[in-house]
Amino acid sequence: MDRGIYLDNAATTRLHPAVRDAMEPFLHDLIGNPSSLHEAGRAARRAVEQARADVASAMGAEADEIVFTSGGTEADAMALLGVSRRLGKTGIVTTAIEHEAVQSAVQWLEEAGCTAKWAAPDADGVVSVESVLAQVDEGTGLASVIWVNNETGAIQPIAALAGELAKRGVLLHTDAVQAFGELAIDVRELPVAALTVSAHKVHGPKGAGVLFLRRGTPFSAVMRGGGQERNRRGGTENVAAIVGCAKALSLAAAEREQRVRALAEMRARFCDVLGREADGVRFHAYDGAASHIVNVAFEGVLAETLLIDLDLQGIAASSGSACTSGSHQVSHVLRAMGISEAEARSSTRFSFAVDNTLGEVECAARIVADSVERLRRL
Repeated sequence: MDRGIYLDNAATTRLHPAVRDAMEPFLHDLIGNPSSLHEAGRAARRAVEQARADVASAMGAEADEIVFTSGGTEADAMALLGVSRRLGKTGIVTTAIEHEAVQSAVQWLEEAGCTAKWAAPDADGVVSVESVLAQVDEGTGLASVIWVNNETGAIQPIAALAGELAKRGVLLHTDAVQAFGELAIDVRELPVAALTVSAHKVHGPKGAGVLFLRRGTPFSAVMRGGGQERNRRGGTENVAAIVGCAKALSLAAAEREQRVRALAEMRARFCDVLGREADGVRFHAYDGAASHIVNVAFEGVLAETLLIDLDLQGIAASSGSACTSGSHQVSHVLRAMGISEAEARSSTRFSFAVDNTLGEVECAARIVADSVERLRRL
């Protein structure tokens, strides 16, 4: 983006220069297929396996527990479909605030004969351990709960939930796409069966993601056609994207604490200025939420109208998930929190990254406040 202020980082982030540098050789000179036996292929294989080891180190996993995918959506689908088809139980528990990737996979499982139950969040967008456990019965084999909600930033109690589900013999998958780089993630201390992340949310390339699949977790490959990824995901590996993914995740893990401090300051400054300069503002799931996301309702102003006006002034934001932002559907996350349809349609998501500055977010808040007041007058 050559102009303006980009505040849609929950949708995607700019590629980190170090990530670009790591990928560059595999876009030009190092062209081998990792499955080929000649030196060019062996060099590509070494790069993929080093990336696997680096990702494993970034989350406390073993290298053979890392499966590279085309992104978070595929990783979510692989986790739910690949694990569920190997379980003796057909019940699955999830929540009403999941990303569309998980919702769609669960609906697919329902069509295949599984029984799904959906736990509801409280008014702050948090699904309690008790509300999830209340949905578990003798037929439940798998649960899927998002860690950091992509629309509100609300953080779910995954550690406590994983422990309680493990006691009941229920495997847990968590979508950690918005959590990685925000929260400390060490799967040695977290009894989840599967966890998914995406590179482009932490300044990596689009089209690259990771499925952590704990050793011993029952799994049947969803995408077949080759023996890649230890027979768990067929298809020629995208070496450049995998290398970039590993670099981005390693940087995000290593720089997490200073990143969170910087983003929390930006978020607080943005909300403080916006709250002072605009009336009729309501922040959703603000307390205890992730440092990089804030969801705001502006009374009497449609989000679609506001976003168009902001875009004309060089401010990029969104009305929710990038996967459905063009569909004009009201947010299922906000509605599940008990927010009215009118307020949900007036809600906008702003999300920050370390390449934003305090000056930018302060300026953006003033522009948003001015735009809201002008649109109300119109």
